[in-house]
Amino acid sequence: MKLLYSNFLSNPWFEFSLRVVLGTIFIYSSVHKIINPKQFAEIIYGYNLFPLYSINLIAITIPFAEFVAGISLVCGIYPKASSIIIISLLTGFIISISINILSGHKFDCGCFTFGKTDNYANRQLLFRDILFLFTSVFIFFYKQDRKCLFKKKCASNFS
Repeated sequence: MKLLYSNFLSNPWFEFSLRVVLGTIFIYSSVHKIINPKQFAEIIYGYNLFPLYSINLIAITIPFAEFVAGISLVCGIYPKASSIIIISLLTGFIISISINILSGHKFDCGCFTFGKTDNYANRQLLFRDILFLFTSVFIFFYKQDRKCLFKKKCASNFS
């Protein structure tokens, strides 16, 4: 059983499918933020965590970081570097969401849509981001040859 589990986790197709799923999620979540940065800035303001002067910068940079890291993961271009970007983003998301959950503050997370009242941050949202974080950590530490979208395999080293 242990060998089967070990073989499954070291399978390059398993790692590739995790990269495609996680990358697609980040691409999808970035598009509406890129299209409407003003509304995303309002969402960030609703977190009540950031100084006013930084909100527009955050609203512009985060969606593009999500988009570039997602494309990179899907295509297999610098997968370790893109997983570091995603780990950093998710860590920030988890901290922000945790602070708001602990303080009882209700807000629209802005993850996939804007203004939907059923998207208020809750424990499921936090659990989802932690699951994504573990997935990106797995991608970062993956040691086997990687499958790529446009080549037979990707470099497993930081390149």
